[in-house]
This record gives sequence, structure tokens and C-alpha cells, in this order.
Amino acid sequence: MSPPVPAVPAVPDTAVGPAGPAGSTARRLSTTAVAVGLASAPFVLGPYAVGTLSRILVFAVLAMSVNLLTGLTGLPTLGQSAYFGVGAYTAAIVGTRLTDIGIFQLLIAAGVSALVAVPTGWLAVRARGVVFLMLTLAIGEIAYSAAVNWKSLTNGTDGLSGIPPVVPLPGMPALELDGLVYFYVLAVFLLLFAAVSRLGSTPFALALRGIRDNERRMSAIGYPTRRYALAVYCGAGALAGVAGALWVSVQRFVSPGDAGFEIAALALLAVVIGGSGSLRGACAGAALVWLTRDYLGNLEAVAGRGPLLLGLFFVIAVYALPRGLAGVRLPPRLTRKRTA
Repeated sequence: MSPPVPAVPAVPDTAVGPAGPAGSTARRLSTTAVAVGLASAPFVLGPYAVGTLSRILVFAVLAMSVNLLTGLTGLPTLGQSAYFGVGAYTAAIVGTRLTDIGIFQLLIAAGVSALVAVPTGWLAVRARGVVFLMLTLAIGEIAYSAAVNWKSLTNGTDGLSGIPPVVPLPGMPALELDGLVYFYVLAVFLLLFAAVSRLGSTPFALALRGIRDNERRMSAIGYPTRRYALAVYCGAGALAGVAGALWVSVQRFVSPGDAGFEIAALALLAVVIGGSGSLRGACAGAALVWLTRDYLGNLEAVAGRGPLLLGLFFVIAVYALPRGLAGVRLPPRLTRKRTA
């Protein structure tokens, strides 16, 4: 019988807006407005912009997996690209050799990534702080090396291409147009966002916050903190694997670079800039990081200095926005209701 959940204060998912009930309503309205805007994007944007939005949504799913570890549990990680790559290669192999049905690719990619996360997570969660960060970095580098050298499975540095277009569900047509692929990615993103949001209010999430804030106290009252950490580590690995499968649906190509250090660093940077612990902040940070890397960094005025812009954003976020984008508050209302 598991011990009762202690009175660990819940950390709400902060967003732009005032605090309290009005802030909760504002968050719901802003989330709805963003969802409507995303759903209408293919009708007003060109193919390149729609493809960019698809990649941003995939990267946001990866950022959500990093936020589960870094923001919710206090385990900063540089290894989520490993499970992202495992999910991507799994989906590519399933798509070319077994089935092109998207739901099967997502489930198998999530399962394989979670299985890979079990032994690697068992080793990683025994450490904390910088040691944990370095262990996850090593895990990511091992995954990258495996993708390069396991040529019989991954085709080495040439990557896997010729992946057929995804079929979302049995009986549906293949998605060959960018707009249709975007709607598929958007649907999966919204489902995962709702599921992870729901997780944040469960007793399991409260226990994870307790581990983040005071692990010794949680251990003293009887919580198996390593088991909790391993459980969320495997869940985050499965979520990263789903992001990898979505990446293959968008790109129809996967290479060892998709499991490399750059992807892991950008995902952690997105969580830091967006606001560690905030799901909406992680998604906003993912959009900012990706746009800076692939759009602003390619402008003629910037001359390919995207990494420099990302570094500046990171410095600004650390010093000017200690809670990230999620900590930004709108000005208070000019008029307030008088109390009786």
C-alpha cells in the first residue's frame, strides 16, 4: 500500500495573464484562441510556413517531454534526443517494412522508446544535478553513435529515406499534402497536450513536485523516489519517441543528426526560455527557438547567426525573465469592481 500524498503545494502551469480565477479563465481563453489559430493556419499560410508549423509542433512535443523531467521533477536532461531518435528510426522502419498506418507507428515508437528508457533511466535516476545532466548527455551521444555505426538498421550517415506518406487510421487515405500532414500532427499534439496537462493535477505529479522540491523529505516519509523518477523518465522517453514518429511523418526521412546533441540542447533551451515547469511555456519556448534557428537565423541581416540569437535569448531569459515566457504578466486591469 502506497503512502498518502503529502501536502506538497501544486505549482500551477503559469501563463500570460493575471493570477487567480480570472487568470485561469484567461489561460483557457488564450489556449482556445491558439488552438483555433493553429487549426486555421493552413487556410491562410503557404506550404513552407505550414511545414514549419508542423516541425514546431513536433519540437513542442519533444519540449513537453523535457519539461516532464526538468520542470516537473527537477531533473535537467540533455538526453531526450536519444529517445526522439529511437522513435524516429522505429517509425521509419515500421513505415517502410510493416505498415504505413500512423497510429501503429506512434504506439510502436512510444513503446520501443520507453523500453530503451528503462535500462538507461535506471542508471541515470541514481544521480542528481550535474551528474544526472552528464549521464543523459552520454546517453544521447551513445544513441547518436549507434545511429551512425549500426548501418544494417539505420543506413548510417545516409539515413533512411523513401518512407511512404502516413495513413492516420485504417481506411483513411495517405496524407501527401503538407496541409493534411499538418492537421495530423496538430491532432496528435493537442491530444498529448491535453493528456500531459491532465497529468499535472494527479497525485503522481504532486509526488514528482515533492521530489523536485525536497527529495530527502519524500524519502523519509516512505516514497520510493527512484521508482517515481524512473517512471517519469520512461514516460518522458515514450513522449519523445512519439515526437520522433511525428518527425518522420513530416520529413519522411531520418538521419543520425536527429538523435544528436543539437536537438537535445535546443529542447532544453526551449524549456528554460519558456519557463521550467510550465507546459504552455515549454511549447512557446519551442516555437521561439525553432523560429530563431530556422527563420530568423537565415535572414540576410543576420547572415546565419541563428546560434548567436539563441544565446542572446537565453541570456535575456535568465536575467530578465527568471520564470521564462510563462512568467510574463499582463498589466493589471485599469478598472476593478468595488467590493461591498
